Amino acid sequence: MMEPEITREAVIERSNSLPAFPLVIKQIIATIDDPEASTEMLAGHIKHDPVIAARVLSLANAAATGTRRQTSTHDIFTAASLIGMNRVRETALLAGLSDFVGSLAAPDVTATFWQHSIAVGVCSEEIALHTAVPASASAALIAGLLHDVGQLWLYRFEADRFGEAWPHAVAHGIGIEQAERERFGVDHSTIGAWLAEHWTLPANIVAAIRGHHAPDLALSEPLVPVVHVAEVLANALDLTGREENRVTSISSAACNSLGLTWDEGSRALFGRMEARSRHANALFGS
Repeated sequence: MMEPEITREAVIERSNSLPAFPLVIKQIIATIDDPEASTEMLAGHIKHDPVIAARVLSLANAAATGTRRQTSTHDIFTAASLIGMNRVRETALLAGLSDFVGSLAAPDVTATFWQHSIAVGVCSEEIALHTAVPASASAALIAGLLHDVGQLWLYRFEADRFGEAWPHAVAHGIGIEQAERERFGVDHSTIGAWLAEHWTLPANIVAAIRGHHAPDLALSEPLVPVVHVAEVLANALDLTGREENRVTSISSAACNSLGLTWDEGSRALFGRMEARSRHANALFGS
């Protein structure tokens, strides 16, 4: 008997039993491309979430260690002046999404999943900063952090069938997304995009989640090739040491659309990816 295919309606209906997407993350996302957004506005969003605020303040105080500053910072606005608005935003996003992802699945699944997500998020951010394409580094970080969120849904609601997909993919030399489509009629990229739409995330982030395994179909949205290349490089650099870190083929069209060339100059990019990924995972990966 053939197993039923997973539909968008089923994904959304079942996701209603999951924790709500964090409001503070939506508020921070709304400030990314807003030219009128100020540090004060960002600080106002963050201070209403005690956990995220504590992470930001801890980072700011750690950065001030060894300087002439003698007192601890207890104000988000002051923290932003110490470490910069972009660093505050990045820390808030990592902290908030870390807690959210941790609430979606069992701890034994979450740890390795989130470590990979952090690596891809950091690599996405670095690629957005490295290339001349109009892709927001903060949006790239978010898209990278959430690129595999559809797999969490499968872990949660289709654990047995999903558990068979990876061994099948390895045994037959195919991608995990193909193994998923054979079982569910849909892959984790599409499920993740459906969830992101349900959470009313921006269209460019939705597109990046949907297209990270098939970027050639959506190269007009810069975040799509950014996240695709970031995941391939995160696996190639083995940033988390997962068994699943197989190096899949990289889209030449995606690389061309980003103006990426793999020469001696790439070493610095790879070095930043590795150093920042390991640092971020040390802070947020557990």
